Amino acid sequence: MNILIFGATGMVGQAVLRECLLDPGVSRVVAIGRSAARATPMGRLPEAGKLEDLHHIDMYDYSAIEDRLTGFDACFFCLGVSSAGMSEAAYTRVTYDLTLAAATTLARLNPQMVFTYVSGRSTDGTENGPSMWARVKGRTENALLKLPFKAAYMFRPGVIEPMDGIKPKSRVYRAAYYLLMPCLSLVRFLWPQAALTTTRQVGRAMIAVARTRAAKQILEVADINAL
Repeated sequence: MNILIFGATGMVGQAVLRECLLDPGVSRVVAIGRSAARATPMGRLPEAGKLEDLHHIDMYDYSAIEDRLTGFDACFFCLGVSSAGMSEAAYTRVTYDLTLAAATTLARLNPQMVFTYVSGRSTDGTENGPSMWARVKGRTENALLKLPFKAAYMFRPGVIEPMDGIKPKSRVYRAAYYLLMPCLSLVRFLWPQAALTTTRQVGRAMIAVARTRAAKQILEVADINAL
């Protein structure tokens, strides 16, 4: 498979990048973004010879690089920001507008592509709930599901336990995970059905839906872990 990854330097992006590099069924991985995926620890794996960095600044306009965005079997869209301190209009701009700018271009250029979007647990598919971030994510999911891809999947992970040296990109999140890690291990041991997953499970599940498809288009934590 030929894979395109957005957000390969974030925690989920690093996870799926690592699994793609290790998977013998993945022949080519292109990481698109403003910074190089090779700068992360995941980019230094022995299998990183199949990794290509596609440097692109304007994530709202892909007209200049359309010739480099064809021939992909799957796209893993892992870009995302916290809504903390943001207005709904600003959060919509960096969530809905940015995602759909990429997705509409890719759907036109790769109609046989499987598109996977990393959303979040408690995303509001009705678009009418009280939580601003959940409404915007829900609107984004709904728009993606209407695009003419071969298939599209919305991943809604809850708490993700980092593995294999992967760390959150944000310093705040890194500090939070450092404090919570002992608790996560205890919760996983005492309550196996809790809404927890790992970076390794998320990465492998994304490859699984690209390769074999899934019965559901919206995948919650239990679905991700089962895959």
